[in-house]
Amino acid sequence: MNEYLGPDAVLEKRKRYIMPCLGHFYQKPPQFVRGSMQYLYDHTGRKYLDCFSGVSVMNCGHCNPEIVEAIQEQAGVLQHVCNIYLTENCVNLAEQLARVTPGDLQKSFFCSTGTEANEGALLLAAIYTGRSEYLALRGGLHGRTKLAMSLTGIGMWRTDPDPVGGIHFLPNPYCYRCPLGKHHPECNLACADMAEDIIATATSGRPAALIAEPIQGNAGIVTPPPGYFKRLQEILHAHGALLIIDEVQTGFARTGKLFAIEHFDVVPDIMTMAKALGNGAPISAFIAPARIADTYTQPGASTLGGNPVSSAAGLAVLRYIEDHQLAKNAETRGQELADGLAELQTRHPVIGDIRGLGLMRGAEFVRPDKSPAPEELDRVLEKMKDRGFIIGKNGLSRNVMAFQPPLVISAGDISDVLNSLDDVLKEENL
Repeated sequence: MNEYLGPDAVLEKRKRYIMPCLGHFYQKPPQFVRGSMQYLYDHTGRKYLDCFSGVSVMNCGHCNPEIVEAIQEQAGVLQHVCNIYLTENCVNLAEQLARVTPGDLQKSFFCSTGTEANEGALLLAAIYTGRSEYLALRGGLHGRTKLAMSLTGIGMWRTDPDPVGGIHFLPNPYCYRCPLGKHHPECNLACADMAEDIIATATSGRPAALIAEPIQGNAGIVTPPPGYFKRLQEILHAHGALLIIDEVQTGFARTGKLFAIEHFDVVPDIMTMAKALGNGAPISAFIAPARIADTYTQPGASTLGGNPVSSAAGLAVLRYIEDHQLAKNAETRGQELADGLAELQTRHPVIGDIRGLGLMRGAEFVRPDKSPAPEELDRVLEKMKDRGFIIGKNGLSRNVMAFQPPLVISAGDISDVLNSLDDVLKEENL
């Protein structure tokens, strides 16, 4: 049997050698040493159902044999030459992305992280429009670099003491806690209409683009109502601005469609992707129609972007999603999860709202006065971990239980996590 450091020793090394900005879940976190499809195993051999997928990364499952085989085969032949040289996997993956993405999205630029993809998309928007101001949504999260962090609308992630200027935030479509104090559908999408007012009063009148997640993951699985993005894009286009859709968390079948924006009958002007594209291999991309992409003519490269190994992983991911109908499984299992959570909500008032699409679902924990209940959620997550279930948390108050499991999860797995959650909520008298 392998000898492992164990959680306490790993935590001590973290404290000594890792910058303190990196936190962790749980009072007693496990040390994970192995993964297999929808399951994780700690250093003692204990098995856990992973309901978070490393934050929407392992859509095809941990150590998926078909994807591992593709990675191993490529790594044994050619690992890296930089994308300024000719390799086949990169262009084949770009061709496949043009095939599966919405509308006329056609030309890709590959990089390594979601942050890089968002920065690249924002740069492309500035090049195409000749403008420098941006719009974003409150509650959005777009990355760790200067501009991406400045466009992030969550205080805890805006750690840069000197953010970029020329950025303006719209209220997000958070219907459970409407920032405008309205109710859907009587509101007539007033939050989307705010784009018109903000462009007129807070900008030069010439913004380059708005960047938004189709479902805001870190904001608490905030899911817009129908028609929201269509209205928003109409306003942006009337002002010559672009719509950038950030599919870093939502992409690759998670919501029951290959990309979440497909639920909203909108084709973005630029779209970004990462995380699940590599199923653990570092790869990201931004993609745009030729009319926009072809304005990016000055030299640009990414040392590791679209390298042969990561591109092989991306190609294997797309094959696996299609061959195994993961979008359909996400839709079916996601509805079972949502129905089960709704049934629990009738008996456990701590669950104030349930939202999301497919296998991207959030259950917001609240107190009787509807105020956020993060401490209660932490207790529940700790007990669920002790029962063998790894579930995420997010939300502006860190009070939303986040379900983003591998899309290979079974009906039995959904039943198991719901039954255990019921038991824990009873134990906690919630």
